[in-house]
Amino acid sequence: MAQLTAYLTITRPINVIIGIFSIFVGALITGTLEPLAKVLLACLSGGVIAGAANAINDYYDLEIDRINKPNRPLPAGKLTPTGVFNFSVIFFGVGIVLGALVNLQAFFIALFSSGLLFLYSARLKRTVLWGNLSVSLVTGLAFIYGGVAVNRFYASLIPAGFSFFFHLGREIIKDTQDVEGDAANQVVTFPIQYGKKPALIAATAVYLFLIVLTLLPYFYQIYGFYYLIVVLLGVDGVVVAILFSIWCDSSAKNLGRMSNLLKADMLVGLVAIFLGRTTNSSFPF
Repeated sequence: MAQLTAYLTITRPINVIIGIFSIFVGALITGTLEPLAKVLLACLSGGVIAGAANAINDYYDLEIDRINKPNRPLPAGKLTPTGVFNFSVIFFGVGIVLGALVNLQAFFIALFSSGLLFLYSARLKRTVLWGNLSVSLVTGLAFIYGGVAVNRFYASLIPAGFSFFFHLGREIIKDTQDVEGDAANQVVTFPIQYGKKPALIAATAVYLFLIVLTLLPYFYQIYGFYYLIVVLLGVDGVVVAILFSIWCDSSAKNLGRMSNLLKADMLVGLVAIFLGRTTNSSFPF
């Protein structure tokens, strides 16, 4: 039972749930959930792939996590590296097969995302920005995955773009938080290459650009008034407060807290998009 709990923990269930919800919203905002069976298959496929990605990330980050996150299942000795690697490969395979059952487009997205996430953990995460860009791309694809399941992916492009920039900023903040462990393991990330302050400037610039982007769907009458209210108060306002916090206190502990708060704020963003779509009958797609 303890080992089962450890395997569940290594998938990072909250991240998996956010991924599943993103795929579901990606389908929902197109105006239909039909065929529902394909939508549910896409959600299951994406959730399994997300769990596999989180597991393989812990496998390749074992030495880093001994410093940064010693309580994770692998550095704590609750699981073996070989067991985690095999678990991840099997889950990637299952996720790709489930994607093939949705349709051909979903299969290729699942295959591409799985390959990129594996490469991210094995290599790209240890490079300047390429790792950040790759994981942000995959999170954006989650919305398109939902749109593909109902053959209306165009309507999912706006939240996919929002997700890309939201995760890009958060990834830079996470790298800044993990500088000590990354530097000890010769990992060259943006804050290690250029310094903590330039990294915080980059993350701030990304989020300020995103805030501007979030206003455009309302002003172009793509999303309705309820979207504007929720995105201003529940997303943009929170992001501004987080940016203020990380500039006042850039310690690893505070950066970790703000990173977790950003993760929770993703759910508010999904609610804003859902409300924007369902309260605006003039949606063009």
